[in-house]
Amino acid sequence: MDIKEIYNTMEYGTAPESASAAIEYLENHQKKFNLFIDGEWQKPISEKFEKTYNPANQEFLAEIAEAGEADVDLAVKAANKALPEWVKIGGFERAKYLYAIARQLQKHSRLFAVLETLDNGKPIRETRDIDIPIAIRHFYHHAGWARLMDTEMKDYQEVGVIGQIIPWNFPLMMLAWKIAPALAMGNTVVLKPAELTSLSALLFAEICEKVGLPKGVVNIVTGSGTVAGSALVNHADVHKVAFTGSTNVGKILRRETAGSGKKISLELGGKSPFIVFEDADLDAAVEGVVDAIWFNQGEVCCAGSRLLVQESVAEKFYAKLKTRMAKLRIGNPMDKSIDMGAIVSKNQIESIKNLVKIGVEEGCELFQCENEMPENGYFYPPTLFTNVSTTSTIAQEEIFGPVLVAMTFRSHNEAVALANNTKYGLAASIWTENINIALDIAPKIKAGSIWINCTNQFDASSGFGGYRESGFGREGGKEGLYEYVKPKLNKEFADQPILEARTENQEPRVENQDSRFEGIDKTAKMYINGKQARPDGGYSLDVMDFYGNKIGEVGEGNRKDLRNAVEAARNEKSWSGMTGHSRAQVLYYLAENLSYRAEEFAKRIASQTNQSLKSAEDEVEKSIERIYYYAAMADKYDGKAHSTVQRMTTLAMPEAIGVMAIICPDENPLLGFISAIIPAISMGNTVVVVPSEKSPLSATDFYQILETSDVPAGTVNIVTGNQVELSTELAKHYDVDGIWNFGNGDCKTIETLAADSMKRSWCMYGKYRNWMLAEQGEGEEFLRHATEIKNIWIPYGA
Repeated sequence: MDIKEIYNTMEYGTAPESASAAIEYLENHQKKFNLFIDGEWQKPISEKFEKTYNPANQEFLAEIAEAGEADVDLAVKAANKALPEWVKIGGFERAKYLYAIARQLQKHSRLFAVLETLDNGKPIRETRDIDIPIAIRHFYHHAGWARLMDTEMKDYQEVGVIGQIIPWNFPLMMLAWKIAPALAMGNTVVLKPAELTSLSALLFAEICEKVGLPKGVVNIVTGSGTVAGSALVNHADVHKVAFTGSTNVGKILRRETAGSGKKISLELGGKSPFIVFEDADLDAAVEGVVDAIWFNQGEVCCAGSRLLVQESVAEKFYAKLKTRMAKLRIGNPMDKSIDMGAIVSKNQIESIKNLVKIGVEEGCELFQCENEMPENGYFYPPTLFTNVSTTSTIAQEEIFGPVLVAMTFRSHNEAVALANNTKYGLAASIWTENINIALDIAPKIKAGSIWINCTNQFDASSGFGGYRESGFGREGGKEGLYEYVKPKLNKEFADQPILEARTENQEPRVENQDSRFEGIDKTAKMYINGKQARPDGGYSLDVMDFYGNKIGEVGEGNRKDLRNAVEAARNEKSWSGMTGHSRAQVLYYLAENLSYRAEEFAKRIASQTNQSLKSAEDEVEKSIERIYYYAAMADKYDGKAHSTVQRMTTLAMPEAIGVMAIICPDENPLLGFISAIIPAISMGNTVVVVPSEKSPLSATDFYQILETSDVPAGTVNIVTGNQVELSTELAKHYDVDGIWNFGNGDCKTIETLAADSMKRSWCMYGKYRNWMLAEQGEGEEFLRHATEIKNIWIPYGA
């Protein structure tokens, strides 16, 4: 074809990238790689190796060591040994190492890009222009955080040894997302790459050698998830687990770490909505779809795999999209002119085919173009399903391939309902020329990242992570740093409850009684949906003072009582819809009404605990002060605008988690109750509270304060009873979004059961706070646990 013909047809030819440097690299290693442990290359103890192949042509690439439990143990020991010195050298020295890694990645960026393409099957232009630059950006960005840790994170310290497991779809980028913040905050790491795509991680290990990174700070153990991954997660000396992968595996890891006290962050699957309104630039939106679902062959956790189009423009949009699909080029990933490369493995392509078959069998309308594809390799064409029901398998299950399912909507409310009609919540993309519509819809979608008139935007300064079964925790930005630190004050928590001094065992004193109630039954009711409620089971429990004297009764809550309380909390919408200022006014009113009855509440505390009236009065005063703190923070704990990519404003907004279950401490029956529920509701959550099991009467008295302080019905629901039994039921409940256990709930049971719905949990693991101390009983740590960060990406400019 001559130049004239090219101008007439506008066709373009191939632009192959040479793989010679990467092949030479593999051959220099005899196409065989050991484990990187304690700064040395070590053969696996089992001497087992697994072969890895190029998915685009099935050619052999290399043999990769299969780490066993003993190998993982050596790596963790090396990381533990290196930890004290890595912490000791300080943030500035760690910053210099991170900077050196970033520079080495830049210097060898093309080798990394080619190696990644050979190993994964994705197009070279994606590894070259997206994956590797983002990885480099993360090391530069976190070099800065390492230097700033002493000032910006001064109340925090390293977690310790971090076990990290990454997936095969973005091998080097996921490595950077995890290793960079971990090292910056003073941790050491043991990283297990995906068994299908380990080569770039092994090349990264050589970079660590080249920059002189201290031995043991970074350890790379290759192998299977069931052996090496499981050994890493369950190792007693691993202090945190960071995992990116499927939701099913994430649930397994959550159960395996339950009750251990290990920190864990999970970035899991998604079924992200791509919403096109009738006023959108349809041609731009079509290109957005291409980037959303056919980028990396759709093997992206946040892929825009659910297309939601306003009904009035749906047929027009589908026609444009089908035309564009026919132009997509599928072929050799090393060709810079192709749009889609190879699926990563035979198993993955079979999984995609199986789900597509199910879609057809369920009556969905399939469209695939006659795109030319290589015969040798794991290639799959861009696929579109229309006439899809919301209950269709392909509309609910993550396909993790180049398959798009389309549905239509009429109203804005219907668009939100469809977008949220999923168990996932990782990302969403909104396309409209009306910024008011975009900013109205974005906060209503339950997802961690919202892209407006763009898609798949990532930057090291902005957090990324999910809601619901897309996991919890964030990677990137300052919010991502909290995953790799712990409060310094944690070491001050006690091994035994911190109790005020008690009076001698005697009959209750006159000052602890209220003569108005003598001879009257003293059974406190529960509080559900703004009303006093008798227990469904019809049973009551005795309330005893510290020395075993009966002082009253409370209802014994059961599963049905919890069901009613959760339903009330879920149906209450006005509280989360209030501004922070409005919630603050209600909290101030709560404090005011409590102060009017301070003497009565102090006597109630003294009667339950047999502590002095003076110390009980101090507890009431501290409770009022604590409410004031969270009233003050209600309109001040807000978001920020991240400095991300050019011509983009990225808003990081803290949002309420939703319905929270809170198990209160036995110590400080009023202050413990206040300190647990007020931060949660100050952020807009609704709560189901199980008060102190031993001293619940302060909490049941408090509902009278709630009733007179303009707190909407259903915002706070109080169910008394056995904390172990009630916390177990709340951990199971799929309509509970988060659970805090400061009481007698069993942490292992709670975290194990919470894994089924991937609800957030916060447990004390047998430690006790001194609730009378502000540094232990209040603060921004409580507010972080009460919120999730949503990042909204807004492009600007012509």
